[in-house]
Amino acid sequence: MATVRYEKRDRIAWITLDRPAARNAIDAAMNAELAAVWADFAAADDVDVGILGGNGPVFCAGADLKTYIPRWAEANAADLRAYAGGPGLGGGLTRNGPRLHKPLVAAIDGPAFGGGFELALACDLRIATTNARFGVFEVRRGLHQTDGGLTRLLAIAGLGVALDLTLTGREVGAEEAFRLGLVSRLVAPEALAETVETTARGILANSQRALRSAKETLHALVGRSLTDALNLEALNGYSCPGDYAEVQERLARFFAKEA
Repeated sequence: MATVRYEKRDRIAWITLDRPAARNAIDAAMNAELAAVWADFAAADDVDVGILGGNGPVFCAGADLKTYIPRWAEANAADLRAYAGGPGLGGGLTRNGPRLHKPLVAAIDGPAFGGGFELALACDLRIATTNARFGVFEVRRGLHQTDGGLTRLLAIAGLGVALDLTLTGREVGAEEAFRLGLVSRLVAPEALAETVETTARGILANSQRALRSAKETLHALVGRSLTDALNLEALNGYSCPGDYAEVQERLARFFAKEA
């Protein structure tokens, strides 16, 4: 039985976690399906942007701890080290998201907890409703985040926020998440579908070559010195157009409007 819905419409890929009875928790089957989805999404010529959402009142409750790692309760250090070297949560999205060159938008309605929060953080944009809630609860289980929760919290919201959420394991509401920069936009529940589609279409209107270069460059800038970062930005920015035919075409359209 499929646990992920994957549809392509008008150059947008709609990816929906579809285990509503299990709060869209990610089990081994869903993880394998998501891996196949990301492989197709990355290679497909008929889509340029993706939207990731959840079916039902929960975006994603995280990893299904009863099934995701076999014998979780009996797992030993060797089991967990083997998992650490694997593809990670969400079919590899949480660990390999920067390699996915196409933009990905998370549509978050309801809770995004633990691995579900990590999955949302792996997306490029996070559009959430006022029903959304977030939290990293791994410390309650004797662990801490393993699939980008620490790394991305630090990069997106800074050390103070990362320490606060990780050490307390507290739940964060939608409005606080927006204030902390964890959410790109906050909308009413009834406006979510239209907002994410409008956002995706706005992304489609831009140069896909430039977008992909910008995304790759932004990830590469993290941790570099100011001088190195500025040099890399200039090098990649002036290199991304390729033969410049698209730039000339887009400039011609721009100047025609100005005339």
